[in-house]
Amino acid sequence: MRALLRLHVLDRVALGLLTAGLLCVATGLLPTGSASDAMSRIAPLLAFLGTVIVLAELTSRAEVFDVVAARVARAGRGSYPLLFLLCVAFASLTTISLNLDTTAVLLTPVMLALASRVGIAPVPLAMTTVWLANTASLLLPVSNLTNLLAANRVALSPLGLAGRMWAPQLAAVVVTMACLWLFFWRRDRRGAGVSDGDRLDLVAVPASGPGAARAGDVRPDSADRYVPPGVHSPADPVLFRACAFACGGFLLAILVADVPLWMASATAAAVAVAAFAVRDRSVLRPSLIPWRLLVMVPGMFLVVETVNAHGLHDLLAAAVGHDGGTLGLFRAAAVGGGLSNVLNNLPVYLAGESAVPLGNHDQLLALLIGTNAGPVVTPWASLATLLWYERCVAYGVRVPVARLMGTGAVLAATAVVASVTALALTRW
Repeated sequence: MRALLRLHVLDRVALGLLTAGLLCVATGLLPTGSASDAMSRIAPLLAFLGTVIVLAELTSRAEVFDVVAARVARAGRGSYPLLFLLCVAFASLTTISLNLDTTAVLLTPVMLALASRVGIAPVPLAMTTVWLANTASLLLPVSNLTNLLAANRVALSPLGLAGRMWAPQLAAVVVTMACLWLFFWRRDRRGAGVSDGDRLDLVAVPASGPGAARAGDVRPDSADRYVPPGVHSPADPVLFRACAFACGGFLLAILVADVPLWMASATAAAVAVAAFAVRDRSVLRPSLIPWRLLVMVPGMFLVVETVNAHGLHDLLAAAVGHDGGTLGLFRAAAVGGGLSNVLNNLPVYLAGESAVPLGNHDQLLALLIGTNAGPVVTPWASLATLLWYERCVAYGVRVPVARLMGTGAVLAATAVVASVTALALTRW
């Protein structure tokens, strides 16, 4: 019992979900066949989660992210507004062209390392990553797994989906930028002159380990500008090159090759592990594996499958309705976004898709907006948010859940409403 109490609250949630899911199977609430189908569907996802976290951790240890962060800081030319625009563009383009989970894993360390180079708190940069990882994932099928599912249902090519979703995507990004500046990037919110009660970051970027800044890298915050840092030189150039090659290969495989995500991440992680096995074997520890996620995700899917088997479909069908007009679009988006923050966006989309009438393509796209742009309130609302949270913990950056949920609720409501409005206005 004492060992359980010492666990982090999310560790207890993960164990609770897995226990509940296994009990559902053991008691017959969830048929064995349905449980087996659910585990078969998420097996590639678990393989991706496990290997991409290892890749990110080792790449961070090799200081690849520190080098990228220093270059971004130099590109900002000492201007916080320009740096803000660069970070928004960086996060948005990464999410759109790659995948929101990849953004959460690979871009979060860059943003957190960037904070120490420009003299501001890490949370504004962390929130830029996690919010845009979700809200910027509407445009292309590759941006989000839910997009792939929706594109198949509405028979849209990548260009066809982009043609329907460019306006909602633009609206979501603009609203996200406004919320980021209002809540985190304004002069009195960047970290200087903010009282402890108003700060989001309770633990700064660590003095050692991933994301650590050297004395010469740190630049103090001033009213409007920062001093651009110098070029960052990695301590072990061999490890740096090997891990940079592994990350580059992973991204290239996603962009140009028809390779499953889990296979690309596993291959890249193997390259990084091999490099550290030769150069610094002490880093290779069992703690590199994201046990919390690998326990939480199966439990979460088993629980949602059980709920779905006992009335969730009927409830969703009644909530979404059959109206393919503007009101129906807002209802579908509200149901998708709201329920995603209670459960998780991926199983909610899968359940919600079957509740939308077959011919209501725009209503399905509205559900997609809700399940993509809406899950920014709770830490478990999307896998991208869970991955982001793991990276923040690894860097020693803590974000109080109450503040995360409060600001996220504002973003979710405004981004979903703006995006669905844009979808409705461009449907003819």
